[in-house]
Amino acid sequence: MAAWVIARLTFREAIQRKIALGALLLGLVFLGVYGAGLYFIRQELDREGANPLITNQLYNFLALSGLYVVNFLFVMMTVLTSVDTIAGEVASGRIHTLASKPLRRWEILLGKWVGFVVMLTLYLLLMGGGVAAVADAVTGYRVPNLPRGLGLIWFNGILLLNVTMLGGTRLSTLANGVVVFATFGIAFVGGWVEQIGSFLDSQAAVTLGIISSLLMPSEALWKRAAYEMRSLVVDTTGFSPFTSGSSIPSGLMIGYAALYALVALGLAMWSLERRDL
Repeated sequence: MAAWVIARLTFREAIQRKIALGALLLGLVFLGVYGAGLYFIRQELDREGANPLITNQLYNFLALSGLYVVNFLFVMMTVLTSVDTIAGEVASGRIHTLASKPLRRWEILLGKWVGFVVMLTLYLLLMGGGVAAVADAVTGYRVPNLPRGLGLIWFNGILLLNVTMLGGTRLSTLANGVVVFATFGIAFVGGWVEQIGSFLDSQAAVTLGIISSLLMPSEALWKRAAYEMRSLVVDTTGFSPFTSGSSIPSGLMIGYAALYALVALGLAMWSLERRDL
């Protein structure tokens, strides 16, 4: 299938970009700093003879904090490497070279999408798996339900990839980046407003957070991932810095996010097919 050829070329081009290389190098630096920090914290806890229950909760918090950074890096990697993939080729005219061949435009977009998905999946496995492996090696703590949590983080990146590619079919590279990051920022702030509102029993704040998640369900996916990887102490208290009470996204919200991502990808292919090049 011609789309697989486009996917292979897109993967190779993405790997060669300095953005991908820079993200990879900074990610490795992050893992080194993260591991060193865990080591010093464990030494101090062992020296003080901390309560095992408190230690377990602290290690869970540190593991989720590391994965929170991975989620953020994954989102940045997704948007920055793909924001120019359609808009840039349309603006430069390079897409005419591909479109003049026996290729449908939707095949071009789908091929590029597959290439980015492969690259982003490898990046997440390295970073997310790296955080979990470092936490296990240094502290002996194993993140609960890690595959499920990483799967939701991966889904978060794919959601934003689809939205970015949709924007690229109609907007310039700069405008597309602004729109995607703005909607992601709204969802980020709305998610924290909803969580704090849940803790303070403010229905208005919770409603505002739900509305922001409907606009862009990216933060809801992270919060569900954090909930899946929670510790037993969080199960008992019902609160953590990342999830609390009624602010935990439901299965219905995850289903909405899946539909959102599919519709965005479908609209991207439809929009490129009908754009006047």
